[in-house]
Amino acid sequence: MKRNEAVVRWLLLAVVILSFSAASFSQIAVGISVRIGPPALPVYAQPICPGPGYFWTPGYWGWNDDAGYYWVPGTWVVAPVGMLWTPGYWGWGGGFYAWHAGYWGPHIGFYGGINYGFGYGGVGFGGGEWRGGAFYYNRSVTNVSVTNVTNVYTRTVVVNENHVAFNGGEGGVAARPTQQEQAAEHEHHTAALAEQTQHEHLASQNRQNFASENHGRPAIAATAKAGDFSSRSAVSARAAGGEYHAPAVSPKDARVASTPGNKGTSNEGFRPFTPPAKSGGSTGNNARGNESRSNETHANPTHAQTHANESRPQNESHTAHSPQPKPSAPRQNTYKSSPPPPKKPSPPSAPKPEHHKGR
Repeated sequence: MKRNEAVVRWLLLAVVILSFSAASFSQIAVGISVRIGPPALPVYAQPICPGPGYFWTPGYWGWNDDAGYYWVPGTWVVAPVGMLWTPGYWGWGGGFYAWHAGYWGPHIGFYGGINYGFGYGGVGFGGGEWRGGAFYYNRSVTNVSVTNVTNVYTRTVVVNENHVAFNGGEGGVAARPTQQEQAAEHEHHTAALAEQTQHEHLASQNRQNFASENHGRPAIAATAKAGDFSSRSAVSARAAGGEYHAPAVSPKDARVASTPGNKGTSNEGFRPFTPPAKSGGSTGNNARGNESRSNETHANPTHAQTHANESRPQNESHTAHSPQPKPSAPRQNTYKSSPPPPKKPSPPSAPKPEHHKGR
């Protein structure tokens, strides 16, 4: 009887954990839309890698309808073999900031061009790579000790000092997906691990992580292991990534109902902010993969890429008018529809009265 009771307890506990993970995952996977942008990414150091097979997942600003933005500390997790983590990101579009969830996949996809640091400079990942069934760490951007991890190498990575935490919009990162990143979005993806969702949920319950409390400088900026916020594992932020401005509205008032275009992990339906055009100036910072750009000018040069496709409809409509010389076709049709001249019924009217005379 005691063994049966123990089994039942463990089953109930497993159900609770699974339901807890599913509820937490819904906060990450389902699109969240708000009217205020996230604070800048804080400046912090990366905890040392716990051991082989651990993969770094950078910190980000999550959202809670009660607290608003809260910091989810960066952490190390045991990665699925052969898989890489594409971080989630906030993107401006349609008048609000939408959350695009992260995912595991064979290649790194688009994460908004956000500089999460530690190998995530905005494009791809330079913190390590898979070689067969083992993961090798790039010691130039990851905190790895050779005493507990032997699969290491050193490769220089360009460090981006931008701490903006969202893509598009006023002051956001001007970046668009490359062809490689677009291809990665169509590959088979795996959702966030259960320990990642639990880590996120625990962060949402800790007031030290609320932006309203830490003003962009969280006391727990990163942890050595997911869900471990103890002093032996946690690392505090050195500084805020930028000046913090408290929102003028409450979190509930800032929340926008989720829309189908903002769910999931893809960038489909994403529209960056388009400021009004002005005369003079230059397009400035064009995004990646947008080499063919018009010479339009904008109020903010970082949004030049948003007008890249505006010239295409004009070009298509212009070329559509050039191949129009088809007057010969209607002429042939009208000619065939009219009867030929020799078949007109004017001359054969004479023999008919002669036939009637015979009767």
